[in-house]
This record gives sequence, C-alpha cells and structure tokens, in this order.
Amino acid sequence: VSALTITLGTVGLMTLYGDTSASEFLEVLAVAEGFAAVGLVIGVLKTRRAAAPLVDWMREPRGGEAALAAWRTAVSLPRQFVLRTGWLPYFVASFPITIFSTWLLDLPWWNVVILLAGVSVAIGYAIVLHFFASELAARPVLKEIARHLPEEFSSPPLGASLRLKLLGALPLINIVTGVVVSALSVTDRATLTDLGLDVLVAVGVAFTISFELTLLLTKSILAPIDDLLEATDRVKQGDLSARVPVLSGDELGQLAGSFNEMLAGMQERETLRSAFGSYVDPGVAERVLKEGELLEGEEIEASVMFVDIRAFTAWADNASAREAVAYLNDFFDTVVPILGEHGGHANKFIGDGLLGVFGAPERHADHADRALAAACAIAVAMDGRVEVGIGVNSGPVMVGSIGGGGRLEFTVIGDPVNVASRVEALTRETGDTVLITEATRCLLDGEDVQVEPRGEVPVKGKSEPIPVYAPKLPLGRDRNIGGEALFSS
Repeated sequence: VSALTITLGTVGLMTLYGDTSASEFLEVLAVAEGFAAVGLVIGVLKTRRAAAPLVDWMREPRGGEAALAAWRTAVSLPRQFVLRTGWLPYFVASFPITIFSTWLLDLPWWNVVILLAGVSVAIGYAIVLHFFASELAARPVLKEIARHLPEEFSSPPLGASLRLKLLGALPLINIVTGVVVSALSVTDRATLTDLGLDVLVAVGVAFTISFELTLLLTKSILAPIDDLLEATDRVKQGDLSARVPVLSGDELGQLAGSFNEMLAGMQERETLRSAFGSYVDPGVAERVLKEGELLEGEEIEASVMFVDIRAFTAWADNASAREAVAYLNDFFDTVVPILGEHGGHANKFIGDGLLGVFGAPERHADHADRALAAACAIAVAMDGRVEVGIGVNSGPVMVGSIGGGGRLEFTVIGDPVNVASRVEALTRETGDTVLITEATRCLLDGEDVQVEPRGEVPVKGKSEPIPVYAPKLPLGRDRNIGGEALFSS
C-alpha cells in the first residue's frame, strides 16, 4: 500500500512542473501504479524464497538449528529485501514510466533524465521506508524466536549496521523533504527543468550542510554504543572491572550508568563467590549458587574418607599457633586438590583431619574406586614426610544442608560416616596408612586392586566386628579413572 501511495504522490508532484491535463495525469498514474504493482509482486516472490526458513519455523515453532536459521532470516530479511529487489523499481517501473510520460506529454527526450532523477528520489524513499517497516514488523516474530534460542546466544553481525542506517537514511530524508517542499512551492510557470534544479539543490544541501549535522548526530549516538560494545567484549573475556564513561544525560547516558551498576553488582557477586569458594567446596558452592541456599536432604550411596595426622597434638604442644596453622594449611593444600582430582570434595575440616566425600553432591557410580584411589594418592603424596591415617567406608548416607540461625552447612550424616571415622582410628592399631571396609571393597570395580585382609575388628557402635582391608601401596600408578592417570610414574 505504501509503495502505491508513494507512486501516487510522485506522479502528483511531477504534474506540478508543467501543464498537465486531468486525463493525462490519470493515464500516467494508471501506468505508474501498474508497473509499481508488478515490481512489488516480483519483489515479494523473490523475497519469499529467502524467507523460507522463517516461514517454516512459524508453521512449527521449535528450538535448535531451526530457531537459529529463523532468527538469522528474520534479522537479515530487510537487508535482503533491499539487495534482492532494490534494483527492480528502476527496470520494472522507473524506465517504463518515464519513457511513457515523455511520449504521452510530448516532452523533449532529455527530460527522461530529469524524470528519472525525480523518480529515483521517490524510489530511494520507498526503499528506506520499506526497510525500516520490515524491521519493525519482524520484531514481534524475533521476540517469539528468542524464546527458543540458547541462553548463551549472542547476535552475529547480520543486517545493516546502525551507522549505515543513520548515514543512509538521514540524508535521503533531507533530499525527499527538500524536493517535496520545492514542488509544493512552485509557480504556474514551473517546468521539468525546475524539477531537475530542485533535485540537484536538495542533494547538494543534504550532502553538505545537512550531512555535517548527520555526521555529528551519528557520532553522538554511536560513540556511547561503541563504548558499550567494547566493555561487553571485555566482560565476555572475564574482565568485570570494565566500565563505560557516562557521556550524556539522555537515554544512552542512563544505559551506560545502568551497565556500570550491573557490572559493579557482578563484580561484588564474583568477589563473594570467590570468598564463598574458599570456605566451601567449589562443587558445593556451584550447587548452592544454582539451586539456592538450601540443598534438600536425600539419601544416596556414597563413599566417605577420614584423614588424620598422627601425633599432631603432641607436636602442636611444642609449636606456636602460627606454626601449627601454617603446618595444617600446607597439609591441606596437598590433600584437598587430590580429593578434587578424583571427583571428591573436602566436606569438613576437623582439627588436624578432614572428612572427604565421594558421590555427593555430584553423583559418581564409581565413588568407591575414586575414594580408594584418592586415599592411596594422599598416602603416596605424603611419602613418609607426614604420618597419616586414612579410613574409607561406603554405604547409604544422608546429605543436605543442616543448620539454623541463618547458618547452614552442607554435610553428610549416617552410620557409614561414623564407621569411616572408627576405621581411620584403627590404622594406629594395624600400622597401616589406609584401611577400607568390606562395604567399600565390594564396590571396587578394578581388577588390579590388591588389598590385604586385616581380619574382623570390633568397631564402636557396631554389634558385630567388621572386616577391614589394607591396599598395597603405591596403588594405581597405571590405573585410570575417567581416562586420566591417577599417579605419575
């Protein structure tokens, strides 16, 4: 409809430059509207083929590659419309209309050039109008498609850039405005030569006086946006210290200020996250950050490990507090990463020992293998420098957040935990570094696991003695879990 309306207005303005009868006006208008309609039909058909992925998605909305293809099509369609059909009005409408008008009105042949110049202004206006109208029409569709896109999706450079839109549209608007104002101001004696002069003057003004204002306006809009893009790229690379200078008090200035506030919040959150991860196992911290502060209790199969430094209390009696803390930190700096490498985590630090858990909160079907491999890795890492005792047990435990008064702690409770603690204490009696229970041994999957029975021993809290085993050390130099060697040879 807009194309036909623009055609009507163009023909009407042309008739102001000369003596044209009503019948001649209607004849030229009929031919012009006919050729314009033909050009529109051809343009729609050509664009329809390019819009096939979008049409297909609208029939059956879905995610995945189909949503990505539909998004790319919807974003690039206005630009494709201009590139694919922008030349059509010149060949399908402009030349036939100007030639017909020159013949019908018995004008000199060189008036074809003037008419083409005037029609070109109208066609340029129509193209820009359809481009922006297409972008606006596509936005509701793009919003719907966006619901099916991945959360991490970011826009690739498609369509026309904002710089091109401003530098292309604003001068053209000035040209159209100048030509229309000139046409509406003509006298009865105006000719097509005057039209040619009006077009030249409008173009000259648009690309001199007005173009300077256009450049300044473009820079004032794009400079803050470029700053935002640069800061966003830095944030993508992990730099949360990026900030955007607030250069104005308008909407762009408000956007820059909001962006800076958002980054300050993210930076504070990351600081808390880092501190949180220092006091809570990173795996548990991730679960809490994703699921909220409360990890609901549940019963799962897991393996539990107690690690304790032998004779630490006697040593600490003769050491300063600073020396004792430094000693423990050095010890845990070695032990905790080994737990993490095998899929476990340090659940609790208990004086000179710790409680390690495998299979919670992250599930591992081979939690027993992982726990034993980690225990042996710790024993090898100590290499006689530190005498430790390690007890490993497996079974159903309760895991979840326990606490009150505003403080919660992710922990594991249950009989297997108590037994693991008792088994660790038994290492002092057997002289072994690592002891595992029958429950853990039965879950081991590796054929190369070699353990020596230590008989059935009474355990506090158990009515019957339980069998315990000592793995032969070093275990697993060639053993793999998850495809990676546990120990280097």
